[in-house]
Amino acid sequence: AREWGYTAKENPVKGVRKNKETPRDFYADDQVWAAVYSQASEELRDAMDLNYLTGQRPADVLKMRLSDIKDGALEVTQNKTKKKLRILIEDELAKTLDRIKSRNRKVSSLFLIATPSGTALTQSTLRIRFDNARNSAEKRALELGDAHLALKIRAFQFRDIRPKAASEISLEH
Repeated sequence: AREWGYTAKENPVKGVRKNKETPRDFYADDQVWAAVYSQASEELRDAMDLNYLTGQRPADVLKMRLSDIKDGALEVTQNKTKKKLRILIEDELAKTLDRIKSRNRKVSSLFLIATPSGTALTQSTLRIRFDNARNSAEKRALELGDAHLALKIRAFQFRDIRPKAASEISLEH
């Protein structure tokens, strides 16, 4: 308002301390990943694999389409930054995309992450699928008497896959 000349008054929040936010610090180790992955639906496994192999944000993974595959690369325009990326399709990513494309869906979907009926997964559907898989994995860990693993599984969120990918890629190189 001051910049546009609507007021000449002092900034009302001047001198107010900002809340310090602590960034999320969770690493989904292989045991946690395997526990949830083993309980995941087909489309959730696809989403987890694409999220891990591309290192993209969950919303960017959900909007990936078959038409984004061009000249040996997966083209992504990130929602948050609008940055355009070309992710080379090699090794595990190639296998994952082949698995997804070969799937026999009732209705062929343009979206890579889709239900067996061909419906694209939404953020809320992804959340439900992930919560169900995580709950089942936690229950299984408790049945096996591993309360520590169950706690780690409970703390795992889908958004933790992206930093896992970044951590593990940097370890490989």
